[in-house]
Amino acid sequence: MTALADFLIALALAPLLPGIINRVKAFFAGRQGQSPFQLYYDLLKLLRKGAVYSTCATYVFRLGPVIGLAAMLGALAVMPGGSGDALHNFDGGIIFFAYLLALARFAAILAALDTGSSFEGMGASREALYSALAEPPLFVALAMLVKTTGGLSFEAAFPDAALLGGTPRLLAAAALFLVFLAENCRIPTDDPNTHLELTMMHEVMVLDHSGPDFAFISYGAALKMWVLGALTARFLLPFGPGFELRQEALFLAAMFAIALLTGVVESCMARLRLNRVPAMLLAALALSFAAFVTA
Repeated sequence: MTALADFLIALALAPLLPGIINRVKAFFAGRQGQSPFQLYYDLLKLLRKGAVYSTCATYVFRLGPVIGLAAMLGALAVMPGGSGDALHNFDGGIIFFAYLLALARFAAILAALDTGSSFEGMGASREALYSALAEPPLFVALAMLVKTTGGLSFEAAFPDAALLGGTPRLLAAAALFLVFLAENCRIPTDDPNTHLELTMMHEVMVLDHSGPDFAFISYGAALKMWVLGALTARFLLPFGPGFELRQEALFLAAMFAIALLTGVVESCMARLRLNRVPAMLLAALALSFAAFVTA
């Protein structure tokens, strides 16, 4: 029941993370801002609408949002929450988690290319490039976890992660936070609120989606933010299984702190030029390697 409770908490609170980020940005800009629960309202509104499909789009376009959401639900199922228990724990879950993220990205890229739009194809190519650069620091951080603990599942590895020194865990968490920003298309990698054709990445890939399809994409993006944030938080809080309210409170506080930090970063930094984004991801890779070597 503890793992199921973590899973349900994540399903319920994941859309709150983008709302917290937007609220922090509004505070820095001196505005009241929208409600932190705005994404919940948007999801309900989108689910009540119908979907519109282009005449040149095929089943690939329709399956993209469904596959992406299913992949994020699978990634959430193997990621332990505050209790330290995963809904599905098996040997190799760490590798399975990484490839579920890749599957969701692959489905989104195929759906964008299936529209036949050169505009969405441009966004898909950028997404593929930056995702390929974000994968190495993620894998190296996970390799550090496997090297130290010998476990190939998160539930087996995270309790032993306390054996790591503070420096390797902090370096890995810093690298994973940069991956968090890149994978979730946040500033300084991308601007989710931009409407400039030459700078759009993720947003341009989903321009043709509407109704329930766009609701699946938006909710899947919130779940992706949650699972990558949970991965970062669990490096900082490597407590073991056993449902305790204090552990759950610490985990949720860490998740909201990551959202707050993301809002601060987006308020204090401008979006990087496209040719500078690889340098940021290479810095994340260097941090991951430093954590791997010092572990």
